[in-house]
Amino acid sequence: MAAQSRKRSRPAPKRRPGGNPQKAHRPVSHAPAPATARDWIGAARLRTLPLAITPVLIGTGAATLVDDRLHWVIALACLAVAFALQIGVNYANDYSDGIRGTDDVRVGPGRLTGGKKAKPRTVLIVALAFFALAALVGLALVVRTGQWWLIAVGAACIVAAWFYTGGKRPYGYNALGEVFVFVFFGLVATLGTTWLQVQSLPQEAWFGAVAAGLLACAVLLANNLRDIDQDRLAGKRTLSVLIGRRATQVLFTLFVLVPFGIAAFLALVYPIAWLTLIALLGALSAILIVWTYRAPRELIVALQVTSFTSVGYGAILFWAFVA
Repeated sequence: MAAQSRKRSRPAPKRRPGGNPQKAHRPVSHAPAPATARDWIGAARLRTLPLAITPVLIGTGAATLVDDRLHWVIALACLAVAFALQIGVNYANDYSDGIRGTDDVRVGPGRLTGGKKAKPRTVLIVALAFFALAALVGLALVVRTGQWWLIAVGAACIVAAWFYTGGKRPYGYNALGEVFVFVFFGLVATLGTTWLQVQSLPQEAWFGAVAAGLLACAVLLANNLRDIDQDRLAGKRTLSVLIGRRATQVLFTLFVLVPFGIAAFLALVYPIAWLTLIALLGALSAILIVWTYRAPRELIVALQVTSFTSVGYGAILFWAFVA
């Protein structure tokens, strides 16, 4: 009886769950979903494209001061080159920052390479395709206008676009990004547009080129201020990382306001330029955000507002010159 009692009181063995127990304890991998069309469009950073429109507007308007005719075909071709270069730079940055690990932790929109949504090689091919498109349209412009020396300028634009974040020593990682943006998205884009149309560079084109370049630099500063902590950890020495938050805020304010000082000067001869004060309303809101933001994501709005302020500014200067 005792043996029978002990047999009854023995606890029943626990049942093992079905399947392979090793598989049950295997960690679940959360691989990112493949890039969608929306991801690819987002990686093109369309919010920065107004910066490509501004110099073409100003450069075309300045050209009409030399020749009353509007050279629409050349102007549109210049715009196509500017768009292709801008998008190419954005994809190239996605590729280069992604393979370096700079985009592993981001505040802004996700990236294709850094987010493992697309193969780095695929992103690189897309970037090179847009550079090739810019080169082809640029070559057509050279053939159309006979300005063969501009081939060297176009090549310099593509090389500078690649080494912004590409190569072993990208200058965008050494506080020179604003210099690149000012020179190529301000001076070269504006003056190149004017020269291709009339083979002349009136002083208004120079004033407008400086204004376009400063507004483009302001957009870059807003972007770098947003990413200042992540860039510092990743070893990316942007101008914002080098000079700090407060100095970046001051510099952003100067970059935004100086173009309106230039417009006020031009308004002494071209009264319609006073209407740039309308665009100033957007600029002031961007400045307010930059000085009062609490979360880095708020600076995305400042970036967008500054970008659209730029194209509004360019459109009004175009109107002032044409009228």
